[in-house]
Amino acid sequence: MSSEPPPPGSGQPPDDDPFKKQPPPAEGGGSPYDSPTPPPGGGSPYDRPYGDQPPPFGGGQPPPHGGDGPYGAGGPYGGDPLAGMPPLADSGKRVLARILDMILVGIVVWLLSWAFGFHPYTVNTDQMEFGDSFGKEVVAAILYIAYDTVMMSRTGQTVGKKLLHLRVADLANGATPSVQTMLVRSLVLWLPFAFCCACIWTAIAGGWSFFDKPYKQGLHDKAAKTVVVSTS
Repeated sequence: MSSEPPPPGSGQPPDDDPFKKQPPPAEGGGSPYDSPTPPPGGGSPYDRPYGDQPPPFGGGQPPPHGGDGPYGAGGPYGGDPLAGMPPLADSGKRVLARILDMILVGIVVWLLSWAFGFHPYTVNTDQMEFGDSFGKEVVAAILYIAYDTVMMSRTGQTVGKKLLHLRVADLANGATPSVQTMLVRSLVLWLPFAFCCACIWTAIAGGWSFFDKPYKQGLHDKAAKTVVVSTS
C-alpha cells in the first residue's frame, strides 16, 4: 500500500497536524479474559450480578473525565476526551502567559494610539470627552482578537504560551484549533475586555479555569470547546 499523501482534489486532505490524537493501539489477543464476548448460556451466578434485570444507571462505571460530557467527545478512546492528550495546563501558568501577551499587545496598542492621535479621557470643568478613548478601545479589540486568532490557529500558541510551554487544543481530538474556533474564543475573551469590563472580565473568564472541572476551562474555552494543555 502506498504511503504517499492523497493527490490534490481527492477530497481527503493529508492529516499533518502533529498534535491530533491518534487512535489507540489495537489490543493483542492472548488471555481468554480479553474476549469481549461472554460465554454462551448459564455460567457462574457471579457472571450476572443483576440476574435477568438490566444493571442500574445504564450499567458500568462513568468514564474518568465525565464521559461524553456536554461536548459529545469520545471517539476511539471511548468516553474520555482527554485520553491521548498531554496533561492539562496549570492555571497559574495560563494567567502568567496571558499577562505576557497583554503586555506585548498593549505596547503595540499604545504605539498605534499615539500614531493615530488617540488620547486617554479628556476632562475639563464642563464635560468629559470619550471619542478618543473609544477609538483606542476599537484598536485594542482588533489587535487582541487578531493576535489570538491568527497565532493560535497556526500552532495553538501565542508568544506567552510558547514561553511557558502551553498550547490550546480542540477538546474533541487534541488538534490545533481552526480559525473559526479561535475567532469564537478570542471574541468571547476580548470584546468585553475592550468595551466594558476591562480586566474584570479577563479575570473572570480566565480565572474560571481555577475552579472548572474536569477540563479546567475558562469561559472562552467553554464557548470554543477547547482546552489548554502542557507541552513539556
